[in-house]
Amino acid sequence: MTAERPEVEAAALPHEVANADPATTIVIVGAGQAGGWAAQALRSEGFAGRVVLIGDEAHPPHERPPLSKAVLSGAAAPESTRLMKPEAFDALAVDWRPGVLVRRIDRAAKQVLLSDGTAQPYDKLILCTGGRARRLALPGADQVPLHTLRTIEDAQALAPALRPGRSVVVVGGGWIGLEVAATARQRGADVVVVETQSRLCERTVPAEVSAYLLALHRAQGVRVLLGAGGRGFARVADDADSRSEVLLADGSALACDTIVLGVGLVPNDELAREAGLACEGGVRVDAQCRTSDPHILAAGDVAVAPNPWAGRSLRLESWQNAQEQGMAAARSALGQAVDYQPLPWFWSDQYGMNLQIYGMPAPAHRVVQRGDPASGSFVLFYLAGDVVQAAVGADAARDLRFARRLIEQRKPVDAERLADLGTPMAKL
Repeated sequence: MTAERPEVEAAALPHEVANADPATTIVIVGAGQAGGWAAQALRSEGFAGRVVLIGDEAHPPHERPPLSKAVLSGAAAPESTRLMKPEAFDALAVDWRPGVLVRRIDRAAKQVLLSDGTAQPYDKLILCTGGRARRLALPGADQVPLHTLRTIEDAQALAPALRPGRSVVVVGGGWIGLEVAATARQRGADVVVVETQSRLCERTVPAEVSAYLLALHRAQGVRVLLGAGGRGFARVADDADSRSEVLLADGSALACDTIVLGVGLVPNDELAREAGLACEGGVRVDAQCRTSDPHILAAGDVAVAPNPWAGRSLRLESWQNAQEQGMAAARSALGQAVDYQPLPWFWSDQYGMNLQIYGMPAPAHRVVQRGDPASGSFVLFYLAGDVVQAAVGADAARDLRFARRLIEQRKPVDAERLADLGTPMAKL
């Protein structure tokens, strides 16, 4: 089961922007999902100027979520992750620069300096530089093979190691770690998940959802170690198969064939920081996707934006945000009125189970349960008073669509009816 993708409606394009001077140049740095959708939005909005799309990867714009699932399992080819068919991408008529790095932003001259030695001028610059998999600076990290999963190449390198008779230790019990663990287990590998915190996905979900995820993985035969700090890595001595060890803080060691790090994302905000743009764990933007420089915008995993649903500024590392904020940044670059303040939405597929999160559950919220986790389908509603603030559900896409409406409408609900499976969500 796959979460439905949000429908994004393009705003009407002002006549004067649609007929922009063809000499106008908009440069997009980062050719992933956010950058690809930004380029597509510019053209769909009628922009007649030059669009330069610069990406350090060799691949055309693509989605990353399938890399830890369908692509890693072998169920889908890497090409299936592309945002659009080749002919549709060609029709955008963008100046695509694959495998090129931006070395520096020269704000005074309004140009970017590239790794091929050239300079590319811009009228507007959109940063969609995303992030990179976090590494661990632990003893022995340079002595053993350590896999991460962020790129197509990462998935292709890791996939052969996930097979029956092989053992995998996943360091990190967050979303990427759990998705890799699920895929590895489904392919027949023995899997251990090592998490330093007291529960899974502790930063992003409440305790009851962590407990559900823990039970799900253990039921599939995954060994999960919570509160298990790592102290380093090592080669297994006198092992002809060149196996590795994850050394734990309690003095124990986990020998395995493959180690995967799933310990979070580091935003690629170095370009912005070196250019003097305001950054705080990512590039700071407003609701119009504008940075502290009026000619530069940012979108996707690298952007830190105020979010009224969370009550604070944050980076949204999600498929939804990469697409929608990329499009919003493009419209903003064209001078359109933009007010991008999305309800956070995240989804994860594990063992054929689809889990979705709308909003930001908080410890102070009252929890109302609809359905039974043991049945395989349920929704947890998080209320402040009688108003639904967030919802988390497994294999309950229809109910979650209605839950999203309740959150956005902010109207009071009857908690008893909310919990009653006999009451259709449409009538709440």
